Amino acid sequence: MQTPSPCGAPGLLPLLLAQLLLLTAAGLVSTEANQEKEREPAYWNAQAKETLQAALRLRPLTHRAKNIILFLGDGMGVSTVSAARILRGQMEGRSGEETVLAMETFPYLALSKTYSVDKQVADSASTATAYHCGVKANSKTVGLSANAVAYECNTTFGNEVYSVLHRAKAQVINGTLRHACVPGKSVGIVTTTRVQHASPAAAYAHSVSRSWYSDADMPSSARRQGCVDIATQLVTNVDIDVILGGGRMYMTPKGTPDPEYPTSSSRKGDRKDKRNLIDVWRKARQGKDSQYVWHRKQFDEINVKTTDRLLGLFEPKDMRFEVFRNASRDPSIVEMTEKAIQILSKNPNGFFLFVEGGRIDHGHHDGIAKLALTEAVMFDRAVHRASQLTKESDTLTVVTADHSHVFTFGGNTPRGNPIFGLAPKKADDRMPFTSILYANGPGYVHANGTRGNITLVDYYDEEYMQQSAVPLDSETHGGEDVAIYAKGPMAHLFHGVKEQNYIAHAMAYAACIPPYTDCPPAPPASGGQTRLPPEPLLGLACLLWLLIR
Repeated sequence: MQTPSPCGAPGLLPLLLAQLLLLTAAGLVSTEANQEKEREPAYWNAQAKETLQAALRLRPLTHRAKNIILFLGDGMGVSTVSAARILRGQMEGRSGEETVLAMETFPYLALSKTYSVDKQVADSASTATAYHCGVKANSKTVGLSANAVAYECNTTFGNEVYSVLHRAKAQVINGTLRHACVPGKSVGIVTTTRVQHASPAAAYAHSVSRSWYSDADMPSSARRQGCVDIATQLVTNVDIDVILGGGRMYMTPKGTPDPEYPTSSSRKGDRKDKRNLIDVWRKARQGKDSQYVWHRKQFDEINVKTTDRLLGLFEPKDMRFEVFRNASRDPSIVEMTEKAIQILSKNPNGFFLFVEGGRIDHGHHDGIAKLALTEAVMFDRAVHRASQLTKESDTLTVVTADHSHVFTFGGNTPRGNPIFGLAPKKADDRMPFTSILYANGPGYVHANGTRGNITLVDYYDEEYMQQSAVPLDSETHGGEDVAIYAKGPMAHLFHGVKEQNYIAHAMAYAACIPPYTDCPPAPPASGGQTRLPPEPLLGLACLLWLLIR
């Protein structure tokens, strides 16, 4: 982390000055060129008129969605999006403020109220239950209504709620098949965290504890009462076609050496029940072209045309931060998203894909803005890649966050100021401060009643911990609303200020997923949607299908 050292320490000052000069020069060149144009009212008038014309041409797509992609930036509040926008622009040699992220090109926008039933400032488990399953829940619980109480196993049963992913795959409601002969959509999960983490878990699991990753994490009383760990539910609850992320150690028996880190004792399998859930997954999918991979080389060799099921677990726990990712061993969120879409899109009935940029949240909790914002930039690149691989006419794409963080940037910084740089003036304590700050977290460093002097450290370092106002081991979530960006069929349903659980209902309605059956019409054949026959013909087709089985 940040290690104070004298300005004359070998290598530090030249490195710091070089980074400052590079970032400042890039920003100044871009800013000066822009400001020449921006001084004239004609520039702003022309830009606004062009935007106005685009808005006047906008027409909602009111037909049914064939595919749904839900992108979830964990902890990606509005301030994080704004800072990531500037970072991406500066990475590309511009001043940054004028940059437009892929998600920001989406035509429809809403705000999501993120509180849970029991918390004003929610966690990732209760919020995931809201946007996946359509009901608000209690903190720490996944896939359960608020009648369930955190950590009390016996409150699980009878309080299960089911995600859009689950319903899209099964095409069931209340245990009854919607149409026995109409198969469901293909479904997938991509995450930069462990695949058993809270955000993806609510898509397939029902647990009173988000932390019950494997049976080793559960109290013996919960196991005796019949509760099941999240990793087991991953491979038994829903037939998920594509699963990509981290989380190997929760899938194998205790003591099993990790294939990537065979000598590491902390990365070994930890299951007490001695089950190998990777083998369970394989056996349940015999007769289908199913592949398990744990390394980038294997991942790259996957033939998407012939592979129907893919399980990729690239780390024992969470995947590495993008800043530290070994590209020769682990795929990026962009590459995982691409592979998932290529496999899932073979289903003529469409697909539902959940993509989580989960380590945005972890970077913020650590109080390290460079980790969080770099994750957000990569997350947005995944959004862009998905847009290239799908058609807006048949795919509803939703980008949102589960909650925000107490992260901010300010300080009267000039145009093009490096996003990780200093504010132009010193504080009242006569010491400099970075534009980015946290309201609380591990960055609180005071000595003799005085803030640390940040000029003694490299505040452009990948692990520089920004200063915070209140000391905490881990920075906390923020409670303000987060944005929802949407495009595609029925995207106009996302407008105004909405409760977070509304997201699941709008997505289900758009794709005619139970409980919604009085749905938008199927699009014209040119829209790429497989047209289903009218109800009477569908019933006849079902009867014929049953007779010839």
